[in-house]
Amino acid sequence: MDKDKLFVRDLKTRHLVMIAFGGAMGTGLFVGTGESLHTAGPLGTLIAYCVAAIIVYSIMLSLGELSSYFPNTGSFGDYAYRFISPSAGYLVFWLYWLNWVTTVAIEFIAVGFLMGKWFPDVPIWVWVVCCTVIIFGFNFYRVKVFGESEFILSSIKVIAVVIFLIFGVVMIAYHLYLNGFEITFANFYFHSDSYSGFFPNGFEAVFVTILAVNFAFTGTEAIGVAIGETKDPAKAMPKAINATLWRLIVFFIGSVFVIATFMPMNSATITESPFVGVLEMLKVPFAGDIMNIILIFALLSTANTGLYTSARMIWGLAEKKLLPKLFAKINHRGIPINSLCLSMLVSLLGLLTYFYAPKSVINNLIAVSSLAMMLVWVSVSIAQYRFRKWYLAQGKKVEDLPYKTPLTPGIQILGIIGCVFSIIGAYFDVNQRGAIYGTIIFCVVFLIIYFITKHLTKEKQGII
Repeated sequence: MDKDKLFVRDLKTRHLVMIAFGGAMGTGLFVGTGESLHTAGPLGTLIAYCVAAIIVYSIMLSLGELSSYFPNTGSFGDYAYRFISPSAGYLVFWLYWLNWVTTVAIEFIAVGFLMGKWFPDVPIWVWVVCCTVIIFGFNFYRVKVFGESEFILSSIKVIAVVIFLIFGVVMIAYHLYLNGFEITFANFYFHSDSYSGFFPNGFEAVFVTILAVNFAFTGTEAIGVAIGETKDPAKAMPKAINATLWRLIVFFIGSVFVIATFMPMNSATITESPFVGVLEMLKVPFAGDIMNIILIFALLSTANTGLYTSARMIWGLAEKKLLPKLFAKINHRGIPINSLCLSMLVSLLGLLTYFYAPKSVINNLIAVSSLAMMLVWVSVSIAQYRFRKWYLAQGKKVEDLPYKTPLTPGIQILGIIGCVFSIIGAYFDVNQRGAIYGTIIFCVVFLIIYFITKHLTKEKQGII
């Protein structure tokens, strides 16, 4: 029986491309960049984004081969289940779910911060409720509604980033003409009685920042989930990857370069978008308010993708009989409604953390989400390598694959090393260390749960 037969393949390639944009261009870029800039400095942040871009590129190349050959909604969890081990698959399902329910909470809190610019007396929870109604509505009816809403929301922020980049490049050229190179890029070089150089907090701050920067790229891989509800997935996936990766890299690194040029690192914060800050520094009339509106659309877009993917992870676990069968229920419109409700509820619990630690909540949630995502990305690299070995052992040819990951196993090794170094670097940041310990405990607890309960499932326990 085709386990995806009840899902409706209503997504198109254009939806897939925008889901990748929508998942990635959210809090990590529009808000989290401020904290990265404050920690690593302008040049350090640019280096961190370049490293993160290489990591995500290698992961997406591996994902392209897997998802083109096995286009199913379970995606990462299913690949780990098939080609690593059932216990690894179980953990990956939960880690990717943790990443996205945490991200949805981050996006909702970030919307509250942005709305506070206009309505400082309105509590954040009011805006969270509004976001919940909107995002749940987009995901509740049909996957086509989700796809179209994501296409529109992502288009808004893509257009906004393009305009921001054009405006930024023009302003940089104008400042170069008026002030010359040294003054225009003065933010990049620091000089005081005690220090002269490009890294005021030391080069190690770059490694500390990479995990948080990886969070900015999180969501690009969401097309690996959406491919299970996409028409003609074998053709759509390669097109989506090729259309997404370089555009994201240009948008991210270009935006960070513009921000770093105009915003001093000490002016950057985690609670205010550096995009808004730069436009206000350049005294663009009403630009701050306009960008604020666009950022809210961007955050809603990421939350939209987050709720969609997290619901499919719960469904994937239930489909393998690793959760109660009520979460495997797909209604007549092709929506895993119970899984959707559970994921939305848990995301809302993230709001509670705001009341306990309002100054550090986004940093902590970003660290948890980023670490979970790094572990999922590692599983993709391992699963693709083992899939290739299995595929060749069947007497099949690499040339016949719908999408071929180049430079195997080099690409997989690069992805794994990049993710591991990101985690090690984050460990040296005291503020992120607690989130790392928490994620490790999460993994241990859920592995224990798996081994205790695995006898309840009739699933075959082999790798393939």
